[in-house]
Amino acid sequence: MRGYFGIGVQGISKEQNVGTIARTAHSFGANFFFTIDPQVDVDLLKVSDTSDAFDHVPYYEYKSVDAMELPDKCSLVGVELMADSIDLPSFRHPTRAAYVLGPEMGSLSPELVEQCDHIIKIPMKFCVNVGVAGALVMYDRLLSMGRFANRPVKAGGPTEALPEHPLVHRRRQRRKKT
Repeated sequence: MRGYFGIGVQGISKEQNVGTIARTAHSFGANFFFTIDPQVDVDLLKVSDTSDAFDHVPYYEYKSVDAMELPDKCSLVGVELMADSIDLPSFRHPTRAAYVLGPEMGSLSPELVEQCDHIIKIPMKFCVNVGVAGALVMYDRLLSMGRFANRPVKAGGPTEALPEHPLVHRRRQRRKKT
């Protein structure tokens, strides 16, 4: 899959949610994870991290929105229920993106919204847990970035094999020669 992504949260206050997002980011292949002004002791949480996400995915903690640093040409995508937010199923994910979610019982700060290149929302009746929202965004990115075959017209799995990745093809050709 081309590009990279990171995911973070602003003002998170529940250790379990930090752990859920970190483990899910690790599972979905995030390139980094971050918090902005966390209201929990993230170092204490690392002890209970069963997937060792903090050992495998770079973690950045920023004291404020102004202190946040993202890689060059990385689009900041806010996840927030706002009137003019883009529905997640209609959103084309940037190749290089950092997704940021708000705190459990609140919203992204106005200064963070101002920094975002895009604001998306998960179309639902009401907000879900921040860890669930993060998982849904990462899953949608995975699906929409072309890692899997298109869904078939009929019910069931794909009937065509995905084209072989060029690196896999080269390895197979080298093995045949030896």
